[in-house]
Amino acid sequence: MIKARKKIGLHLLLKRRFWIIFLFGALLLGIRWTKGAGYLDFYSVLLKPILPGTAQREWIQEGDNIERNLRLKLLEEDNIRLRRALFLQEFHNDKRISAAVISRSSSGWWQQLEINKGAKDGILKGQTVIGPGGLIGLIDSTTLLTSRVRLLTDPGHQIGVWINRTKSHGILTGMGTNRPKLIFLNKNILPKIGDSVTTSPASTLLPPNLVIGVVQFVEEKALPAPFAIVQLTASPEAIDWVQVLRNNG
Repeated sequence: MIKARKKIGLHLLLKRRFWIIFLFGALLLGIRWTKGAGYLDFYSVLLKPILPGTAQREWIQEGDNIERNLRLKLLEEDNIRLRRALFLQEFHNDKRISAAVISRSSSGWWQQLEINKGAKDGILKGQTVIGPGGLIGLIDSTTLLTSRVRLLTDPGHQIGVWINRTKSHGILTGMGTNRPKLIFLNKNILPKIGDSVTTSPASTLLPPNLVIGVVQFVEEKALPAPFAIVQLTASPEAIDWVQVLRNNG
């Protein structure tokens, strides 16, 4: 009788272990098959009554505030940019042709851009192109309906410039960034940070006194000669509309 009870008990124990192992294996297989989705759902249900806690609410609120401030800043910047573009569209006369930027190449971002006005509109190679803030480049080539603008930032592109405070000339050279290099013609008269850079008052190739930028950095000890870095006042990386000056007037 005792042996029979022990045998039945052992059988029940083995059966219970089998089902435990079976259920555990099935659970692992289910987690692997669903990639843990069911487990995560169960975990989420357990945590739902206690989340979000005080700390989590503060993090969420802080994130919302940061997102809201960034959105307002972006909207403000877009508003300023669109106002400038609208001004360029409206300020169109016999001496200026307003045009939209229609194409830019990622590989030549600092070299050139395409506009939607061409020879049919009276645009010629060599004409001056300005954007919101000042000079951005020159017309490099035209088709009947479009034109290509060579930017001041194009590596190797050079134009003569004027530093009004020192009453001296220099050569502005593109470097492939929004900050071209200024090479001095008179190496004994150096500009200072904050000096304005414009086209020469006596220029015949470009309209005189066009704003170009501001001296941002001066390297006085550079070899073979000192140079400066100029921050352009018209940002060529964010130009939507431009104006082409007829006859450089």
